[in-house]
Amino acid sequence: MAAAARAGFAARGLIYILVSVIALQIAFGDDGGGQQADRGGALGELAGKPFGAVLLWIVGIALAGMGLWRLSEAVFGGAGPDGSKPTSRAANAGRFVFYAFTSYSVLAYAAGDRGSGSGSSDRRTDDVTATVLGWPGGPWLVGLAGAGVVGAGLWIAFRAARKKFRKHLRTGEMSPHTERVVNVLGVTGGTARGLVFAFAGVFAVVAAVQHRPGKAKGMDDTLRAFRDLPAGPWLLALVALGLAAFGLFSWCNARWRQV
Repeated sequence: MAAAARAGFAARGLIYILVSVIALQIAFGDDGGGQQADRGGALGELAGKPFGAVLLWIVGIALAGMGLWRLSEAVFGGAGPDGSKPTSRAANAGRFVFYAFTSYSVLAYAAGDRGSGSGSSDRRTDDVTATVLGWPGGPWLVGLAGAGVVGAGLWIAFRAARKKFRKHLRTGEMSPHTERVVNVLGVTGGTARGLVFAFAGVFAVVAAVQHRPGKAKGMDDTLRAFRDLPAGPWLLALVALGLAAFGLFSWCNARWRQV
């Protein structure tokens, strides 16, 4: 399971770095080269590279390995003193579902289903939001889900700022300089990732209050919204660099994570 987990962290890091590159292009007027700043856009970028098809299969299989590792932690408990707590097991069960779906979409895309994995996160968000808003009590469900995403994003950012990730790393195997770099990547990357989640959650709450599914935003539109704030493209560039830091931090997890 250790090899599967480390491969999964490496694949996750690659996706975040590709998303950050697209976001940087959007920030400075290139509109991302026509790609979405989300997982689908990252897969499209990867597919266009030499040996892109092979890389897609590797990423999909690696993410499946991450899912299996999370499932094993949900069933048998994870590393560390908190790994067997019910809350940790439940969180890992949720992560297993997420990575299983993500792996399936990437592998389907690699197998030739270009409608899988590469679809716009914005369009999927609109479709799901519109469907739920049509249910009895739908606005409340969307609003609660949005509030939950806001809370989760702020919690991710808070834990990153407090360096909670250190308890999962084998810091004793790092040199002092490496440890400082990993700390900076973990704080910067985790905070940026959490803020993007929280921002997306705010849009979902707005969609619920106004009963307008188009107000909900996927990752691409959420990142583009940063560009429209008073700080303009520089704010989006900072967020993109934060996501790149999270990608690099994922690679550090691939090397030093306790599994």
